[in-house]
Amino acid sequence: MLAQNKKLKRVTMSVPLATAAEPTAVLQPNEISCRNTAALALTVVRDGVITGEGPTTRGRVHFSRALDADDADLCARILTSTAVEHQPVSRAEAEALFEIDDAAAERSDNGRFDDLLAKAVVHHAASESGLPVPPRTVALSPETRIESWAPAQPVKVDTEVLEWLASQMRGKRRGNRTLMRLVATIVGATLPFTQIPSVFDIGM
Repeated sequence: MLAQNKKLKRVTMSVPLATAAEPTAVLQPNEISCRNTAALALTVVRDGVITGEGPTTRGRVHFSRALDADDADLCARILTSTAVEHQPVSRAEAEALFEIDDAAAERSDNGRFDDLLAKAVVHHAASESGLPVPPRTVALSPETRIESWAPAQPVKVDTEVLEWLASQMRGKRRGNRTLMRLVATIVGATLPFTQIPSVFDIGM
């Protein structure tokens, strides 16, 4: 019985990685057709970060649980594909980025992914709250300061969006201070910034 359980465990754990790795074509930004395929492409990046193998890591040394500049650049190119550049970042895309963030224990991207994550999540949250957001090619660009388009004053956020944000940020091993500060602004938090981690129970 124990041997059967171990065998079943091996099979069930390998399925998500194999399934996500199949649509390698969507990794080419010019072949992404919608936000769903963009989110799916990001899950392939996530799997490459977790395993250090797969279509996103070919041609270079890539350790498991590591994120490098090529990974961050690929995420940016996926998110700014022509088919989606004028649409708000979707919930599925934002969640895929959070999963990549969780998977990457080691970073060698000079902060590019953290910047992209913060901008993408705020882009999603702001648009879901009925606020205008710039095209992704502008909003997510490393040359664009997030303060130039993100809400500068507290705004009313849909309760469901707020609950989603809190669930995604709760207990994170890595604290994205830019994201925390902007989320605090969006939700209209009145607490000092130093107390924001305790509100969301974020690991710093």
